[in-house]
Amino acid sequence: MIAVVKDLLIYVTVLTAIVIVPIHLGGFEKIFSAVPAAKLTLPEPPAGSLGSLSSYATLALGSALALFLYPHSLTGILSASSERVIRRNAAMLPAYSIMLGFLALLGFMAIALGVQSMPEFADGFTRYGNNFSVPALFLATFPSWFVGVAFAAIAIGALVPASIMSIAAANTWTRNVHCAFFRPLASEAEEARVAKLVSLIVKAGALVFIFALPLQYAIQLQLLGGIWIIQILPAVVLGLRWRFLNGGALLIGWTVGTGLGTWMAWLQAFKGATYAITVFGLAIPGYAAVYSVVVNILVAVILSLIFGAAGWTGRAAQASRA
Repeated sequence: MIAVVKDLLIYVTVLTAIVIVPIHLGGFEKIFSAVPAAKLTLPEPPAGSLGSLSSYATLALGSALALFLYPHSLTGILSASSERVIRRNAAMLPAYSIMLGFLALLGFMAIALGVQSMPEFADGFTRYGNNFSVPALFLATFPSWFVGVAFAAIAIGALVPASIMSIAAANTWTRNVHCAFFRPLASEAEEARVAKLVSLIVKAGALVFIFALPLQYAIQLQLLGGIWIIQILPAVVLGLRWRFLNGGALLIGWTVGTGLGTWMAWLQAFKGATYAITVFGLAIPGYAAVYSVVVNILVAVILSLIFGAAGWTGRAAQASRA
């Protein structure tokens, strides 16, 4: 129910903004003409490198592959009442992609309006950087009551995904750790009690991150999380299609991929998630998650072929044949 309210608030806020703000500024033509050319396209890569072109492409690919592997994404699928519900929701997902495009337009509108140079917003930009651009746009354009609606949409829009994430993390711990290793005979009431406690701990931990870490770390933590979560792609996706993949080989591939991705991020002092590889003298910067999961898949496939040739099929394959 809260998610429905969140979606309605966000859609009302953004759709109102992309209609009213262009009218206020004189149309989209003036908005786009006010945006510097350097902000409309990716910069030209330097000689001998693909530069930001490969970085952007691999970040988009890696983020898309990792998105549906997160526990909070799977929670919605596994808790659906039927296959029809999953299909219906999947058909509606493009609406959210369109909304992200509208949100990007708000950034162009903020540039066209020049909110960053307005003295009344100087403190906000000093404290929050460019993240303050959209709030400043609403403050400068709309009456106070609608600004309140917009800010409420932002707040609820952050709280709903956070609550789903904490629930998913709590369920993952309860089912896969607490019940699997500590209390295999736990009752449903105990499972619920432990899950609620862990969910509360996760929320408290999130608050520590918010108040104790610099704000700019948020994106980097998201990208670093993508490096780790994408390593289960061969096991939970490819393993369903390619039955020859060996469980031990998948585990070794996961270990190699996780270690390699973490090492790439460590070389960037965990302040970035892109790593440049050189192929025939051409530097190809890219998302470490993509490079590491490719190595993960290669290791899993090669070792599966070796294990299969040696006659070691593993417990999963033996159980399948039985």
